[in-house]
Amino acid sequence: MQSKLNAALAGVLKRCAVVPVLTIERAEQAVPLARALVGGGLEAIEITLRTPAALDAIRQIRSAMPGALVGAGTVLSPEMAAGAIAAGAKFIVSPGMTPRLIEAAEGWPVPFLPGAVTASEAMALSDLGYALLKFFPAEPSGGAAALKALAAPLAGIGFCPTGGIDAAKARDYLALPNVVAIGGSWMAPAKAVAAGDWTSIERLAREAAGLRLTV
Repeated sequence: MQSKLNAALAGVLKRCAVVPVLTIERAEQAVPLARALVGGGLEAIEITLRTPAALDAIRQIRSAMPGALVGAGTVLSPEMAAGAIAAGAKFIVSPGMTPRLIEAAEGWPVPFLPGAVTASEAMALSDLGYALLKFFPAEPSGGAAALKALAAPLAGIGFCPTGGIDAAKARDYLALPNVVAIGGSWMAPAKAVAAGDWTSIERLAREAAGLRLTV
């Protein structure tokens, strides 16, 4: 089941190209932040489960914006995934892969995006039916150069790199044939979020969304 869901997610993220990866400290910031990002043209949003507010943030976005494609990131266990799905997450992202996560994912009604940074990890997940993988942490793991090197021997495997990517590096990643989309947080700077400067965030989101048209 996950092979089909994962492939479907690849199609959606290819259209989006850029996915905001958000660590939300206060749940009341979630909806206006999501509205600014979606208003700027970024259709998919990943909320990392790194704060106590994360699940409530997902719930509030899904309630206020039923059509929003909001997922949960930094999912480390089946239990975390279950909580995120119950909150309304439409996809699950993990920085890596464990046998427990892979086994549990077969019962999930939403796509799973597991992480891999080595050829062996990517091959193992491909054998299990995963054609789209998260590449994390992207910059410390070799960045665009590492993904370019993996493209030929691992043809057919797509990646969504995240970690250390900013507006200046985004085009290098998106130009690669094996990069389906990229994740980043530069379009939602912490200072702007704290200040409630949703206008600036929407502008940055619009600039980020424009990257898919220029590569």
